Amino acid sequence: MPNRIVTGLVVFALCCGVVLAQDDDEKIVPTTIDELLAAINDVLNERDTPGVALAIVNDDGAEWIGALGKANVENDIVADADTLFRIGSTSKMFVALSVLQLVEEGSLSLDDKLADLAPEIEFENPWEESHPVRVAHLLEHTTGWDDIHLPEYAHNDPTPATLQEGLDFHPHSRKSRWQPGTRMSYCNAGPPVAAYIVQKITGQGFEDYVQHNFFTPLTMTGTTYRRSEGVQQKGATLYSNGIAEDYWHISLRPSGAINASANDMARLLQMFLGRGTLDGVQYVSSASLERMETAHTTNGARAGLEIGYGLNNYTSAHEHWVYQAHSGGVNGGLTEFAYMPDANRGYAFMINSGSGAAFGDISDLIRNYQTRDLAEPDVPDAVPMKDYAIAGLYHPINSRQQISYFLDRALGVEKLWFEDGELKRKPLLGGEATDYLPAGGGKFRSPETGRTVLVQAEDPVAGPVIHAGGQVLKPLSPLLAYGQLAIAALWLVSIGTSFLYFLVWGVRKLRGKVAKGGSTRIRLWPLFAGVSVVAFVALFAAGMSSTSNIFITLGRPTATSISIMLATIAFAVFAALGTFTAITERNTKMNRFNYWYCSISSYLHLLVAAYLLWFGVIGIQTWA
Repeated sequence: MPNRIVTGLVVFALCCGVVLAQDDDEKIVPTTIDELLAAINDVLNERDTPGVALAIVNDDGAEWIGALGKANVENDIVADADTLFRIGSTSKMFVALSVLQLVEEGSLSLDDKLADLAPEIEFENPWEESHPVRVAHLLEHTTGWDDIHLPEYAHNDPTPATLQEGLDFHPHSRKSRWQPGTRMSYCNAGPPVAAYIVQKITGQGFEDYVQHNFFTPLTMTGTTYRRSEGVQQKGATLYSNGIAEDYWHISLRPSGAINASANDMARLLQMFLGRGTLDGVQYVSSASLERMETAHTTNGARAGLEIGYGLNNYTSAHEHWVYQAHSGGVNGGLTEFAYMPDANRGYAFMINSGSGAAFGDISDLIRNYQTRDLAEPDVPDAVPMKDYAIAGLYHPINSRQQISYFLDRALGVEKLWFEDGELKRKPLLGGEATDYLPAGGGKFRSPETGRTVLVQAEDPVAGPVIHAGGQVLKPLSPLLAYGQLAIAALWLVSIGTSFLYFLVWGVRKLRGKVAKGGSTRIRLWPLFAGVSVVAFVALFAAGMSSTSNIFITLGRPTATSISIMLATIAFAVFAALGTFTAITERNTKMNRFNYWYCSISSYLHLLVAAYLLWFGVIGIQTWA
């Protein structure tokens, strides 16, 4: 999901996780555990990642539990099976497990309404009467809420704030943008609200409930939500670009605060592979786990989609096979927890660096090892298609944060077409094409796994749409799709050439060759607008690469975040002044080519400024 500029503000932490695939010609398939460990150790060295904790589990139990590399570089502390790593969003699985326990006890239903269970929790849903927010929506990320905003990420109070205090701190993100239970969009606010419901029903603090019902009986002895004495003694130091990170006291702890070791994660894996039972103790039923692993509350799921995000648990394909998984990240740490119930094997690993490349390489190595002897699934033949109405251009309409939608609708356009009886899908701006086999009834299968991975559906707000994995795509006219890109390209060219043009007319101005008044202003305003854009990009990049903490730099009113806001306002003002001057000074005496070049630049700036204003980017307050 990822490489949108503004979305990048939040995807660095508490994220679903993105696995970076290896090229086919570089595929490494370890055949023994020793080969696997050697290959992983090579990744640590190549990717400047200090250490990794690892648990490999199969039908015989734990195949290998331990760690490689360093828990702390400065003090030369070696990581081991009891070293505690942050597991980020993998923590969310315990919210779903807790809810499912209460469902089995009859104390709660996935269909219960949030407004009935916890009216004190602030949220906004324009469709509450017809489509209320339900418990299942909180766990499947189908509330329609934004992901939590930067101030919530920036909140780093080490005092033991209560869960309700964390939820009350910045509730503005909890506004449904579409009817709940129609589209999925990853949101870190939903699981903590579900956790609050658990503690309200049970009368126990959520962390106490999880400790009593899961950590202690599963003998996950080191696992904790807080920076306990054990974490201070056995916690791995996390590193971003080689710089040690301070401990992040996450305010919404149920979404991503857990510290756990390889030994702890092995026990959790065995419970999942045991279908809710470990050492003769049943924690949840097999049926509950099946519900946890299946997406139900989107229009795509109702239309037959066989992959997606269930109750804090999602499907993750690897070549011909599908894992159930959850990954997560905090600044300087990435985790993946994945298992295949039918094959009875799984793994968990945690690294103490923010290297997505190391994360992807290690994930692929483990999956290659675990699937090396598995038979490929039978994939049904394609169903001949008579109606190719699905072909065309589409753009995503379920942005993780609404502020990034202005980029998604313009730069996230995808093309769908048929070729040799298969549906093909490819980003309009380049990338690899994905193939799908028609399965009839508006459904399309993966040619590798055989699962239905793309379906046609009806959205109550957007009309006919496509659900492809976690994305919801809406048809887009070629005129609008290519028109947006053409305007964006011309605008960028105008910015680049305005600086080159200034080198010419600026010198002439110094030499008295450019008249004062309108002739100068026509040239000046589009130049200033371009400078504002460059300033915005530079400031944003500086905030994202901050050596302190991007969430603090951009999630609070700082010199950087305030300057970003002022740069966007300046751009709109200069665009308006440029257009006004181009119109009022149209009869000024100057070279006509120069006039039209500057005027068109100003018109383009105004058009882009209006677009950005419509989507809330002008005057953006990243700390709001």
